[in-house]
Amino acid sequence: MSSANNVYGEFFKNLYECNTQLFKTFNENSTTDNSMQEAMMQQNSKDLCSWFEETSKQPEHLLHTQMKWWQDQMQIWQNSMVSNSSQDLDAIIEPEKYDLRFDDPAWQKDVLFDTIKQSYLLFSKNMFEMINQTQGLNPDVKQRLNVFSRQMINAMSPSNFVLTNPELMRLTVESKGENLIRGMEQFQEDLQASSDLLKVRMTPKDSFKLGRDLALTAGEVVFRNHLLELIQYHPQTEQVNARPIFIVPPFVNKYYIMDMRKENSMVNWLVEQGHTVFLISWRNPDASLADSGFDDYVLNGIIASLETIETCTGEQHVNAIGYCIGGTLLSTAMAYMVSKRSKQRIKSATLLTTILDFSNPGELGVYINQAMVTSLEQRNKSLGYMDGRQLAVTFNLLRENSLHWNYYIDNYLKGVSPVDFDFLFWSTDSTNVTAECHNFILRQLYLENQLKVPKSIQIQGTGIDLTKVKVPVYYLSTSEDHIAEWKGTYASSQLLSGEVTFVLGESGHIAGVINPPYKNKYGYWEGGKQDADADAWLEAAKYHKGSWWSHWQGWLEQLDKEIEKVPARNIEPQASLAPAPGTYVLQQLPI
Repeated sequence: MSSANNVYGEFFKNLYECNTQLFKTFNENSTTDNSMQEAMMQQNSKDLCSWFEETSKQPEHLLHTQMKWWQDQMQIWQNSMVSNSSQDLDAIIEPEKYDLRFDDPAWQKDVLFDTIKQSYLLFSKNMFEMINQTQGLNPDVKQRLNVFSRQMINAMSPSNFVLTNPELMRLTVESKGENLIRGMEQFQEDLQASSDLLKVRMTPKDSFKLGRDLALTAGEVVFRNHLLELIQYHPQTEQVNARPIFIVPPFVNKYYIMDMRKENSMVNWLVEQGHTVFLISWRNPDASLADSGFDDYVLNGIIASLETIETCTGEQHVNAIGYCIGGTLLSTAMAYMVSKRSKQRIKSATLLTTILDFSNPGELGVYINQAMVTSLEQRNKSLGYMDGRQLAVTFNLLRENSLHWNYYIDNYLKGVSPVDFDFLFWSTDSTNVTAECHNFILRQLYLENQLKVPKSIQIQGTGIDLTKVKVPVYYLSTSEDHIAEWKGTYASSQLLSGEVTFVLGESGHIAGVINPPYKNKYGYWEGGKQDADADAWLEAAKYHKGSWWSHWQGWLEQLDKEIEKVPARNIEPQASLAPAPGTYVLQQLPI
């Protein structure tokens, strides 16, 4: 008994110390600016009022739903009583196949936990049915209610709490609470490394090192300014294509998603195919770059890089690749060069999961309204930047069960350290966005959708008209993309006047793009009628197994078939400012 008292005495002592430190850390990290939370609460309140108003007009529908809900709940309770008498009955409701929260056998075998699980799933099902079956509700209101209700319901899941999760209860008893002590320590570390919102670790912070484990392709920084470092990669073939490849990654993430390990590096694969590859590594901005706006990224980002590539290679033209917001930036730069009647340096463009028409922004749209945008603008101006850690949490909460709560349970309740995973390491290596640029994206692009309107947006006084972009475009979207939904990007592709080859890859925003041919993991659709709507295009498109990379390479070879190859372009030592991966990519938050 004395030994047991000592064990639990030590446990509660450690728990007290952890809690004390947690409150201290929370107070240090807390902010007095609650404007964003207030704006979100106001919008939620308006949406709920709209819902209640519409449901009040349909009392018979509400009554029917609630009666069915109550009947099913009564059946769950009755079944639990019968199960206690050793008679097995079919469940009233089961988790979806992809729902891994209730995989532990005790969720099925233990009557109490099975009842808790089914009651929760029934509550969830009926909530969404009530929202989605309400007639007369504005589609935007319905989407916000769905997303925020889903986030609330998933936060309430019994799997997220020790006393209602049989696996956690068993583990806590067996380890005498050591799992919770370890979890508290990890929670404290994550809270210290977070901004306003808790950023749950997905992989150990020091599990990879850039230049040693990731971003491995050999190259040199050949240009640097206040916004970027431009990397040129060393050739791996005796001859190369005359026209260089120019890659514009998103500035809301770090570039090395394009250059992870050798086997899944798109950059390395391109070099192996005989391309001279240049890639932008964006700076991770602090408050000193607060006034650098979208036009600065066009002029001192895209245009400056194109001029450097011509200096390095002697080639006036490139085949350009833009990823996500990098594709939006690239498209804007192409329209700018046309309107300025300057040298047209881009001969073809490849746009990866890129939005140009922001009328269908996917689930991100739930955060886009006047109150929220105004609040974010004010906060960005006060800080000088949008904190990348907060951005990362926002994106993760769009897939809360797979990108938040599962790690929350493993890290803090099970006390397990996350495994090393390169994609998750990249995902948590966050970047800030300058205040001026992020405010432009929020208002001019997302809220007001000005980019699709000819000359509504100006870059240093020059009106942008995407319909004047007439170069061939390879437009890749992915079927499960929750950031740039494919039907929205399909509509975006219609804004360009050149010949567009639209391709739809399997999987999501990252895995669908970084899909090396050797894995043969995800396929793609191509060949649908381009002037049809998205659903008609998909119905007519042909599905292919294998990576879209190979299909893209064939498309590019056809465009450049008249151009002869040239000897490999070696980089002179005096041209190098630093070896790849450069210095900007090494900057980590907080800066």
